[in-house]
Amino acid sequence: MGKPVCPVADTIDRLTEIIAGGLLKHARCRQRAEEILKLMEDVASGRGGADHIPTMESLASALEKEGPDDPCRKTGAMLVSVLAEHHEVFKSHLDTLICPVTDCARLIPSPCQMACPAGIDVPSYVTLIGQGRDAEAIALIRKDNPFPWVCGLICTNPCEFMCVRGRIDKPIAIKYLKGFAAERAMSDGLYTNPEKAPSKDRKVCIIGAGPAGLSAAFFLALKGYGVTVLDALPVAGGMMMVGIPRYRLPREVIDREVSMIEDLGVEFRLNTRFGKDVHFDQLKAEGFEAFLIAIGAHDSHKLGLQGEDEYPQVIDAVSYLRRVSLGDRRKPGRRVAILGGGNTAIDAARTSLRLGCEEVTIIYRRSRSDMPANEEEVEQAEEERVAFSFLTVPMEIIGENGKVTSLRCVRTELGPEDQSGRRRPVPIEDSDFEIQVDAVISSIGQRVDPKGFETLSKLAWTRRDTVKTDTISMETTMPGVFAAGDAVLGPATVVEAIGGGKRAADAIDRYLSGIPQPKMRTVPVRRDRVDFIEVPASTKMTLQRPLMPMLNDERRRVTFQQVELGYAENAVREEARRCLRCDVCIRCGTCVDICRNKMGIDALQFGYLDFDHRDPTDFRVTAERCILCGACAANCPTEAISMTDVAEDRILNLCGIVLNRLKVERCRVCGKVVGPERYHDYITRRIRGITPRSRKDVLCLDCTRETGARRHVEIAPPKLTV
Repeated sequence: MGKPVCPVADTIDRLTEIIAGGLLKHARCRQRAEEILKLMEDVASGRGGADHIPTMESLASALEKEGPDDPCRKTGAMLVSVLAEHHEVFKSHLDTLICPVTDCARLIPSPCQMACPAGIDVPSYVTLIGQGRDAEAIALIRKDNPFPWVCGLICTNPCEFMCVRGRIDKPIAIKYLKGFAAERAMSDGLYTNPEKAPSKDRKVCIIGAGPAGLSAAFFLALKGYGVTVLDALPVAGGMMMVGIPRYRLPREVIDREVSMIEDLGVEFRLNTRFGKDVHFDQLKAEGFEAFLIAIGAHDSHKLGLQGEDEYPQVIDAVSYLRRVSLGDRRKPGRRVAILGGGNTAIDAARTSLRLGCEEVTIIYRRSRSDMPANEEEVEQAEEERVAFSFLTVPMEIIGENGKVTSLRCVRTELGPEDQSGRRRPVPIEDSDFEIQVDAVISSIGQRVDPKGFETLSKLAWTRRDTVKTDTISMETTMPGVFAAGDAVLGPATVVEAIGGGKRAADAIDRYLSGIPQPKMRTVPVRRDRVDFIEVPASTKMTLQRPLMPMLNDERRRVTFQQVELGYAENAVREEARRCLRCDVCIRCGTCVDICRNKMGIDALQFGYLDFDHRDPTDFRVTAERCILCGACAANCPTEAISMTDVAEDRILNLCGIVLNRLKVERCRVCGKVVGPERYHDYITRRIRGITPRSRKDVLCLDCTRETGARRHVEIAPPKLTV
């Protein structure tokens, strides 16, 4: 028996194929079909309103009755039939925001999936990892992200910030689980590409081989397009390769995942700068029909300090990290000052230590809590004895004989909030001081370098030197030219660039297929529901997030060896068991309300349901109070909570958490299961208002009726008539 298919998702696929195939020749018919498609996508994504179904019915009817040719009328008839036959399914999507088949886009995705810029189905792959199905987990991740191993090492993990488990103790270590699974799948030879669609004989050119461009190349190649990627660097990977140090992201990891994209038939032209080595008209002449600008933010902002342009020892962090990544291991100086508080500043500081610099100081104008860098990166820098000077503003770079000798700074205090919402540093009078340094590395911001694109006169740019782009369709002001990644966002994270590349690939496919671009950003796609991992409530509450094993501190200061050593397998499997499966439990609170207010038992203590009040959560409480009536399970809209009979036990289960397990009683006459003792006592108290009955009275409903009828006959025998 095949897997059930949601009629909403199936109809979207069929209608998309009809429109893309050019079967609807008449403009009016095509317009109606496109409008129906947009409305149906709204329904599948949870954006539909009460008028969506009537509007689709009206348009479909008009298409069927007024269509000038057979394909139009047949399309209309198909849509009329689907809407009539599956009316309740469509209505369920709109009214409950739940797909009954769970085959289409998840209408209420889990918080972690919604937070992920790439829209990965986090709960599903975490569960697969917990079950030891690492290769399946990676295959699922790569439906939305071609770089699970890279992201498993350096992702800024916004998913963990939204993890509901964090309301109980600590978020799931989602990033580290992903990294473990990717490494395991790769080492086992099970890290494979999905099957490609048949070739479309159409070509797309991508300018930039960073995470955005490579992600777009991956998804477009899978769709059957011929893809060529240009990049000015001698290596593919963009900022992943030349902006993130090896101790965080080993180069072989990038190489392995980039080679997977190359195996799909993607062509790379490295050492090729757009606008210099190759021009737009040349590429058009080669047959490219669509273009994606995915250049990174490889340029830096100036400090604006006196002495900045006078000394070669004043360098920017981006170019510094790039030359080190490309093999130049010269140390910038004995004493180095890093100006800035972001991740790039931290990377520059830790890299300097590994190149042999004796004193490395990060100078930041605000407090430690205001640093935009990841907390774990800051902590690791402190462990490696990087010095920090907070509430310090550089004023002048001082030197003699063409060399930097010191940096004049001033102390500050935090004043009113600035435009970013953070308190603005205010200089303290007469607090000037000097720091003795041999080199200054600036890391105060990055920007996109537009050189080479001046010839594209129709391409509009913003005041921030980013490409002016429709954020939904990814289209620029030039037809057939799209943009994603840093080119649109400015300096962004790897996973944000991956998400942008994925959306750009969908937009380019729509453009080349003649399908209208969406008006709203689509909701992340919920993949197949994975079976729960069964965990006792006591275990669920006591499992703790493991600490990441780290390379020895002294070793870290002198080598580019990977700092984070990764979890052991047993730690990975246990950590995955901590997941609450928020893709199924939508935290509606129905179960708690029924148990507390309708049944009067109050056996469910789920404090994580309410984000406004931090009430404690304790799954163990349920076993103390629950009577296993099943009211919570019967009213759960997503089947997150269930009650089942297994052998002689009745079990209450919430997304795999065994909340309660009680022995069931059987009818003393027929042997049928009649429920646990607690439940019968509860019913007896509610109905008869007396103390619990004797255990010998256990009867099922049928036997109770039969026994009662028999007693009635014995007490009052029927009168015989002659």
